[in-house]
Amino acid sequence: MSVLRDLVRPVGSVALALALAGYLQAPSTVAARPAPGDVRGEAPVVSGRATVVDGDTLEIAGERVRLEGIDAPEAGQTCGRKWLGTWNCGSAATAALQKIVGTRRVDCQSAGRDKYGRTIGWCAIDGHDINAEMVKSGHAWAFVKYSRRYEAIEAEARSAKVGIWQGDAQPAWLYREQRWQVAETTAPEGCAIKGNITANGRIYHTPWSAWYGKVKVEPAKGERWFCSEKEAAEAGFRPVAGH
Repeated sequence: MSVLRDLVRPVGSVALALALAGYLQAPSTVAARPAPGDVRGEAPVVSGRATVVDGDTLEIAGERVRLEGIDAPEAGQTCGRKWLGTWNCGSAATAALQKIVGTRRVDCQSAGRDKYGRTIGWCAIDGHDINAEMVKSGHAWAFVKYSRRYEAIEAEARSAKVGIWQGDAQPAWLYREQRWQVAETTAPEGCAIKGNITANGRIYHTPWSAWYGKVKVEPAKGERWFCSEKEAAEAGFRPVAGH
């Protein structure tokens, strides 16, 4: 009530009306994006049942959505165990996301599109942040190059030594970079992406794809090498499942 008493002090009905309008309609000073772990305040732009492509990518109603702010191990990637040996952290990340999603409706708020045309999204099920859950369970890194939203959650996972934090693990972005550098030394003109034509259509394999080493490029069949994923997509090739 003290605020309203202060507003009544200006002389005249016009002044009072203007003051009240300014008070009631002033934009909130609270940040537009909710706190980590809560995306209920964001209107979904892509919604429906989702198919899990890999540990940080979904497909909803034909739209491929890359989970914003996180980077999961690639499909063929392995990580160190706590004591000895390795585990398939890439396939485990895909399985973890499949378990979270199930057959439930997923709502994704767009943060724009990447250079491959995919939607970059903050995704949730019943208001619970899927991206955050993948980081919290140790199945993805906070991708701080693009967002610091999950940095604190990653610190908790690291402290608890869960998932990728139980032993030595190369961040996915470094893993991709290293695999590309190795592949481009033998690829024609350094274009290391393999375009393959199969009974399932035109598919491309990046150097970090699980089947990359087994794929042969046969130009006589219309297969070819690409210098970027964008180039492959523009030629009508799609990423291999699990990419």
